[in-house]
Amino acid sequence: MALDAALNTFRAIGEETRLRIMVLLIRGELTVSEITAILGQSQPRVSRHLKILADAGLAERHREGAWMFYRASATGGDPSCEAVIAAARAIGEAGDRLLARDAERFEQTRQARAAQAAAYFEANAREWSRLRALHLPEQDIEARILALADDAPMDIFVDLGTGTGRMLEIFADRYQSAVGYDLSHEMLAIARANLDRAGVTHAQVRHGDLFSLPLEDRYADVACLHQVLHYLAEPGAAVTEAARILKKGGRLIISDFAPHDLEFLREEHAHRRLGFSDAEVADWCDASGLKLDKVETLTPSPGDRERLTVKIWRCIAP
Repeated sequence: MALDAALNTFRAIGEETRLRIMVLLIRGELTVSEITAILGQSQPRVSRHLKILADAGLAERHREGAWMFYRASATGGDPSCEAVIAAARAIGEAGDRLLARDAERFEQTRQARAAQAAAYFEANAREWSRLRALHLPEQDIEARILALADDAPMDIFVDLGTGTGRMLEIFADRYQSAVGYDLSHEMLAIARANLDRAGVTHAQVRHGDLFSLPLEDRYADVACLHQVLHYLAEPGAAVTEAARILKKGGRLIISDFAPHDLEFLREEHAHRRLGFSDAEVADWCDASGLKLDKVETLTPSPGDRERLTVKIWRCIAP
């Protein structure tokens, strides 16, 4: 049986389109429509190849609303899958012209995602507080975030995807210095104005990519990802980068939505993900070397169908 399974795995990769798809999935998570655009092939054809890869254990898939996401499998020690994925990774790095073109289109896809999010932020920057009215009152959420961060000494606080700079404001009496990063210049301008208005002089905001922070390892006592992950194509990568900058015993506070089905948030407000489960966050923590320490669930009133449940996760760096 093990031999049959191994042969099935190797057969799955033994076709040009499936090999190209596998190389792409190793680069990052993609939707069916994104893969279709990169390869220039029909959606039914791409879906058929993806099914073969998934059935062979080489690709993982999950549905969120109307979208289906695919990524390279976490092999779980299966030697045939590990061998195939390692081979596909090596082939992808070997300089083949067709695969290089796929890689360029993959990067264009990522840039298009970032541009869409940036355009949304710039168009909605001044309405940010109003849009957050979809969940419980902000002050209730902020109180729980502060409580989970506790009163341990905090020399340096880092806010990833700082937006309006609100987290820098509410933590201002707890840190010695702080920095918030965001890719939207418009949001940074608003954050600076908010910090000036609040009299916060020991924090700064900077233009920066939260996937590649210009900070050394073990830099911060506390890092925060507040209502950021649902905009990202690779939220786990953001958690990994946050883990990198945390000091030993440092805390990462993540606040975001529980899984929901409000598809209009994706269509109208650039939400890429419709919330996250505790298990998914725990997996990111495990992969990043963090310990998921505490979880809080802030649920709206039973009659509020258009309100969202907010989750707050506290993660500790070893």
